[in-house]
Amino acid sequence: MKAIIISGGKSTRLRPLSNEIPKTLIGIYGKTVLERQIGIFRNCGISDITVITGYKSERINLPNITCIKNEKYETTNVNEGLFCAKSKLNDSVIITYGDIIFEQEILEQTLNFKGDMGVVIDLDWKKQYAGKFGRPISEADNVIMNKKQILEIRKNITEKKGFRLAESIGMFNLSKSGAKVLVDRYDYLKKSHEGRFHSASSFTNAFFMDMIQDMIDIGIMIEPIPIKGKWCEIDTKIDLERAKEIFS
Repeated sequence: MKAIIISGGKSTRLRPLSNEIPKTLIGIYGKTVLERQIGIFRNCGISDITVITGYKSERINLPNITCIKNEKYETTNVNEGLFCAKSKLNDSVIITYGDIIFEQEILEQTLNFKGDMGVVIDLDWKKQYAGKFGRPISEADNVIMNKKQILEIRKNITEKKGFRLAESIGMFNLSKSGAKVLVDRYDYLKKSHEGRFHSASSFTNAFFMDMIQDMIDIGIMIEPIPIKGKWCEIDTKIDLERAKEIFS
């Protein structure tokens, strides 16, 4: 099992905190977001850890990890960042966004998944969007699903009778064969796709959830991995204050 942490964006909504460092190096109670993720991966027996860098990449200097820079981080998005580490997608892998904090129990639940392609989801997701540090609900990466599989993944999904609505927390579990399916589909689209790509203006500007939606649309089984526990995305200063409260 490997881990890939996608950490390449400019983090403009966290300025001035992110003026000189990527947001994954912002500290919370003595540890950076990136150090917390790496520590949890290692506690769960995952030592092959790759960090996709971009903005202020020279500031990420942690021992015993592989750093791969997305040289085009200013003009591409999360999906292209991930596939800078395509050579690492040759085995079972956990993929995480670099701006999420989560407790170890969430990764442990994720590792129990036995399918080929899974999206970690929070069924109690609306708690992230209420209270003192509530986020705009339009920022949620929603999924809609039946009991067995995810049918749609994007922002602003309307609830439908007979289906469950949840939020993708930004973590994914792929088996070795699932990773191969992902890479093969990416290679095909990289050569052939033109124009808009799902919610993105182009394939090179796609989020990873656009890639997942594409695979759903061609009939590939994408399963939900429901979790319970503490987690938080850090994209704004309000998110940071919320994370401090949750993980105090």
